[in-house]
Amino acid sequence: MSMVAAVSREIHAVDPNQPISVIATMAKLLGEETDQRRVGMILMATFAGVALLLAALVIYGVLAYFVTQRTREIGVRVALGAQTRDVMKMVMKQGMRLTLFGVGIGLIGGLALARLMKGLLFGVSASDPLTFAAVAALLASVAMAACYIPARRATKVDPVVALRFD
Repeated sequence: MSMVAAVSREIHAVDPNQPISVIATMAKLLGEETDQRRVGMILMATFAGVALLLAALVIYGVLAYFVTQRTREIGVRVALGAQTRDVMKMVMKQGMRLTLFGVGIGLIGGLALARLMKGLLFGVSASDPLTFAAVAALLASVAMAACYIPARRATKVDPVVALRFD
C-alpha cells in the first residue's frame, strides 16, 4: 500500500484519463475470495468436533447402562474368580464391537456421500483412503477412551454388594 501514490502517478503519466478505482493488495483480494470457504470449513470442523463429543458421550452412556444392568452378573463372575482384566476385557469388547460396527457403517456412508463434498476439498480426493483410515482410527480411539471409564467401574464391583443389588 506504500506504493499506491507512486503507481497512481505513473498510470496518470501514461494516460491521465485512466480511472483508478479499486486499490487493494493481493492478500486482501485473496482473503475476500476465500472468506466464504473458510467460514464453511470452520463451521464444518466445529460440527465435526461436537459430533465426536456426542459420539463419545453416547458410547459412555450406553456402556455405563450396560454395566449397571449387568452388575449382578459381574458380581457373580468376580465371586467365581474372574480377574480384573477379564471384567475389563468383557466390557471393552462389548463397547468396541458396537463402535466398530458403527465405524463400518459410517465408512460406507461416508464413501457414498463424499461426492457431495468434492467442491470443498483441496489437495485430496473425495475417497482418499488415508483420510478415511485416519478418521476411523480417531473414532475408534475416542470410543476406546469412552469405554474405559465404565469398564474400570465394572472392575470395582464388590461381589457381596452386587448380589444384594436390585
